[in-house]
Amino acid sequence: MSFGEPEVGYKERSWAVRIPPRIAAVAGCVVLGLGLIGGAVTGSWLIGGSGDEGRGDTFTQAGELWHSVPVDRLFPPTVDGQGAGPGGADRTWTRIAVAPDSGCEGAFDPLLSKALAPVGCDRLLRATYTDATQSYVTTVGLLFTDADATAMRELDTRFTREGLGSRTDLMPLPYAAKNTLAAGFGAQQRASWTISVLTDAPVVAYAVSGWADGRSVDTPESAAKAVESGDTTPAAQAGLGNEAQGLADRIERALRKTVTSPPEQSS
Repeated sequence: MSFGEPEVGYKERSWAVRIPPRIAAVAGCVVLGLGLIGGAVTGSWLIGGSGDEGRGDTFTQAGELWHSVPVDRLFPPTVDGQGAGPGGADRTWTRIAVAPDSGCEGAFDPLLSKALAPVGCDRLLRATYTDATQSYVTTVGLLFTDADATAMRELDTRFTREGLGSRTDLMPLPYAAKNTLAAGFGAQQRASWTISVLTDAPVVAYAVSGWADGRSVDTPESAAKAVESGDTTPAAQAGLGNEAQGLADRIERALRKTVTSPPEQSS
């Protein structure tokens, strides 16, 4: 194939001469950049999506941890709480009992069950710890819900807006294991507690603390208030707010760490 001859008077011109080198280089970079962007977009479509979908996968994975992760990863036998005690004192908690995984029937007081009902109950995991002096006992729980991310955010907003986490009629129940220091840790022995509605996982984490000698408590106080400077309630002075808040915080951290670095599946 050949093209026709140039018209009479036509003078051959070189575009390389007409376009300065600097402009040509810029044009080349623009073309290359557009090509890379287009390739990245195409690659995203080919592998099935965006970063939002990846976050959704993480949320789903977190909801499956209760049956795919060993109990020692969710509730370690020993938990170090550096700076978790009153005045920044260190704490060490030792696990003394693990409850069989179960549903939520009978696991919460009626009003707390009602408040948590919108997110459902897939599984409830609980363990009870004691401090290094064996003076206190604390039950920590992980409620794995049936909810999606939107429902968890809505529940978290409601707890914050209505102050549900500080109401004494919405305290979690402890796990009183027989033949342990927590054998007498019942509803009347609850001194301080904390409830955390996670929004990056379908989980409600909580902790409730009391004295190991089984004494009853007339004025329980939420951990958020009990750790405030100058609080003179028995729970605050004994550091029971720190026990509940410190242990719950460490268990939440362990949960999030497990989500971001899940265990290898056995073959």
